[in-house]
Amino acid sequence: MFFWYFSNGSNRWYINIYRGRNGIIKSFLGPFYLSLAAAIWGGLYVISKFTFDTIPPMTLLFIRYAMASVVLWLICFYKGIPLYLKEKRSLLIQVGFVGYFVSIAAQFVGTNLTSAHMGSLITTLSPLFLSLFAIFLLKEKMNKTQVVSMILATIGIFVIIGVPGAGGYGDQGLGIFILIIASITWGYYSVISRKASRYYSPLQITTVGIMLATIFSFPPIFVEINQWHFSDLFSMPIILSVLYVGIISTALALFSWNKGLQLTPAHQAGLFFFLQPVVGSFFGWLFLKEQLTATFFIGSLFIFIGVYLSMNQKAPKVSFKNKEKAAVEGPIAK
Repeated sequence: MFFWYFSNGSNRWYINIYRGRNGIIKSFLGPFYLSLAAAIWGGLYVISKFTFDTIPPMTLLFIRYAMASVVLWLICFYKGIPLYLKEKRSLLIQVGFVGYFVSIAAQFVGTNLTSAHMGSLITTLSPLFLSLFAIFLLKEKMNKTQVVSMILATIGIFVIIGVPGAGGYGDQGLGIFILIIASITWGYYSVISRKASRYYSPLQITTVGIMLATIFSFPPIFVEINQWHFSDLFSMPIILSVLYVGIISTALALFSWNKGLQLTPAHQAGLFFFLQPVVGSFFGWLFLKEQLTATFFIGSLFIFIGVYLSMNQKAPKVSFKNKEKAAVEGPIAK
């Protein structure tokens, strides 16, 4: 933008071609980071579904967290961020166990039993369950919009699954049920993480939570020990897939999501959840040859509307004990 500047009786031109630049960059970078994270998590369902043919779900989960723990620990070490946390350890244990272990394990197992597009869609229900847990744990009030959101999302689920004897996705019912558990536990985790963020930064919560999840996910790998061979890890497609699951979809996506939240209002940031099932469904169709039926699209519409109504509300103000503003976690750390 051009403007006049007068000084010492002389008339001088100043060309401020960068005026408003920071605002423009901020408005662009926020959606960019959020879109990148959502797209990465959408692709995660396709990559993990492909990898499950070689590495079983719980083993892949352990490998993912072991890699992510190293990366995040190095970041914290470089920045001098302490990880020996004394306050509210029970919240951190819940973050690691319920959020990163139970929820993501259910996501992996459910996706393995269904499809990439189904996994990416059903887990977008997390914001609805977040609202429900916020009512009981944070003493927030449930309004009419939240009730309508739950009803619409429930209708969407039944449209997709179908009813007994009516076709649909009835044969994948167990996998869809497990994916719903993943959404419920992620909603609970999100509320617990919000409470923990009054004491610790998002990076501390994420790093400690994933380290704990690495410990929790270690024993289950012995159940699957006869289902794969260590030599399977050394094929190039599997190496790339493991790197994607362990580093890109965890460290990079979490960084992008939290960075995007710093630059974008929370109620707007939540809308980027919708990119996850779009990317997951498209890549599932493109690379895995998954079939997208009419009931899937109709049910998706109900779910999208329900989640949109749930997220398109003003969040209550929360006071934080530390100075760093806590980021609201997205669909996983997915």
